Amino acid sequence: MDEATLVIIKPDGLQKSLTGNVLTRLSETKLVIIGAKIKAVSRKLAEEHYRDMKDKPFFEEIVKYLIGEFHTKRVLALVYYGSDAIQKIRKVCGATSPEEAEPSTIRGSFGRITTKGVYENVIHASGNKEDAAREIKLWFDPDEIVSDSLYPTKEVTRSEKILVWN
Repeated sequence: MDEATLVIIKPDGLQKSLTGNVLTRLSETKLVIIGAKIKAVSRKLAEEHYRDMKDKPFFEEIVKYLIGEFHTKRVLALVYYGSDAIQKIRKVCGATSPEEAEPSTIRGSFGRITTKGVYENVIHASGNKEDAAREIKLWFDPDEIVSDSLYPTKEVTRSEKILVWN
C-alpha cells in the first residue's frame, strides 16, 4: 500500500556532510521524494515533534539536539512516498541506538554515542502511519508537498505578516 513518511537528516548529519551518503542509501528504497526543505528548527517545533517523549528524562537533550545546540542549526526534512514507505525507510535507517543498529544501516554506519552520552543517530524516520501524518503536517505546509491527494486540505484566508523577497 502506498504511504508517506517523514525523514529528517538531523544536525549532526548535515554538519558531518553525510547528506549525500544518506540520500544514496535512502534511494535504494525506490521511493519518491514528494517534499524536501532545509529548515532551522525552533524549540517549539522540536518540542512538538518529540511531544510523545515529554516525560522522558532525556527530553531536553533531544530537543537541544534537534534544534542544533550541539551541531549546525539546520536539518533536511523530506517526505518519501510509495509502497510500504515507512517500513522500507526504517529498515534502511536501522535501530534508533547507533550501538544496536546493524553496521550496514544509516545509523550503524554514521551514528555514534558521544562521550557525554548524546545519541547522534543522524536521521529520523516516522514510526507508523499515524506518526507520519502528524509529523508531515507539522513540518510541511500542503503547498510544499508535490502530491494532490496526500491528506485532505482546505483553503483558509490568513491576515498575518509574512516575509517576501524584496
